[in-house]
Amino acid sequence: MRGFRGTMSDLPYDMWEPVIGLEIHAQLNTKTKIYSPAPNHFGDEPNVNISVVCTGQPGALPVLNQEAVRKAVQFGLAIGAQIAHISTFDRKSYFYPDSPRNFQITQFENPLLRGGEVRAHGKRFLVNRAHIEDDAGMLKHFSTFAGVDYNRAGAPLIEIVSEPCMHSPKEAAAYAAAVRAILLYLDACDGNMEEGSLRIDANISVRPKGEKGLRPRIEIKNMNSFSFLEMAIHSEITRQIALYLNNPHKDPLELIPPGTYRWDPETKHAVLMRKKESADDYRYFPEPDLTPLILTDAYIDEIRDALPELPYDRYHRYVSDLGLTEYAAEVLIHEKFLSDYFEESLKLCKNARLLCNWITVEFAGRLKDTGKTLLDAGILPVHMAKLVQMIDDNKITGRIAKSVADDMIKSPGTDPETIVAANPDYRPLDDWSAIELIVDQVLRENPQSIADFQAGRDKAFAFLVGAVMKLTRGKASPQIVNDLLRKKLERK
Repeated sequence: MRGFRGTMSDLPYDMWEPVIGLEIHAQLNTKTKIYSPAPNHFGDEPNVNISVVCTGQPGALPVLNQEAVRKAVQFGLAIGAQIAHISTFDRKSYFYPDSPRNFQITQFENPLLRGGEVRAHGKRFLVNRAHIEDDAGMLKHFSTFAGVDYNRAGAPLIEIVSEPCMHSPKEAAAYAAAVRAILLYLDACDGNMEEGSLRIDANISVRPKGEKGLRPRIEIKNMNSFSFLEMAIHSEITRQIALYLNNPHKDPLELIPPGTYRWDPETKHAVLMRKKESADDYRYFPEPDLTPLILTDAYIDEIRDALPELPYDRYHRYVSDLGLTEYAAEVLIHEKFLSDYFEESLKLCKNARLLCNWITVEFAGRLKDTGKTLLDAGILPVHMAKLVQMIDDNKITGRIAKSVADDMIKSPGTDPETIVAANPDYRPLDDWSAIELIVDQVLRENPQSIADFQAGRDKAFAFLVGAVMKLTRGKASPQIVNDLLRKKLERK
């Protein structure tokens, strides 16, 4: 292989295959921590949600949180994993200021979950294992000092480890988003990435296409957004390909020594934190203060029977039963509150596709820069349904509906029917004789469009409809306009 001396934009990406595996750390939203009765709550004053267990006081003994186990088993069942009837706990030693005990209680030898798959973007991504463990505290840096907040220490985590089965940044982001959606639908995690409820580590390597073995990989830790995840993976893929091309005869381990990195969103580069540890470095050994976790078939079956409708099942129903596009269905299911909002509105509205468009396009566009959800903005599901139903019943035109939507955002909680009744400009023009006069005017002024329509050009008809709607300021009933135009054109 010859040395590469071009720019990054010249890299022959199509000759290389990225290999990506993700480790997703999701905080389980239990009321208390995983091994102590201290509250599991974000946003409180530093070091108030603590106990002798999560601060590592001598002689303090852990007690396993049963609700954390239940939520982890729910996730395992949701992805079709094997649920271990007997799993065990291990100590993982590391010495950081945010780890008061100098070890983490995790599951190394015998995890709670093995296998399973996550479906996203029409593909199936394999999960290697998942286990429960406790979170570390949080280091906070100030101008003249640093402090440690132990409120997060001991929060319950489920760590979900994929197989190295993703081959692009977009696939990795799709898989991570699908995992988050499953956790949301199970009410196992709030999925708030800004608050650190879900953090992603990416293991990345590249190899020439056709090569079967895995080359050295690096790990980028603790990413808290899907956009950062995609950027970090793309940057690292580019770096590794360039290194291989510029050093074709060097040992891959020399070029890319395994290491742990963090993503710097300002410089848009991964920054080395430390050389990669091995299992020996962590000195795993069985946790002496916790007995093995034993689950019965009856316990597992009870949880399985109570599983809610999951994202992929809802996606399939939206596409096959409601006729939504695959893209629209994906937009809805990945945010549970949005999908639930759609479900609630659908109880009062017949046109699912039109409703979806107004939720995910029209209102989403209006609220994009505000950072608010529909409910934050005071747009109730019943009001959304009423607006869409008025359009579907031809009581208002699409153009009028856009103005009504603007008024709904300006006056939160106001019924769209009330808005239409109070504004004469929002009442559609449905007087046949009045619309006919305007249709006749448009036909007189556009003889070329008539000729184009008669020659089979459908766009000409759309132009004529648009001309009528323009003269009526969007108030004419589209159905009446279409009927009148077709009748008059048939006679010409």
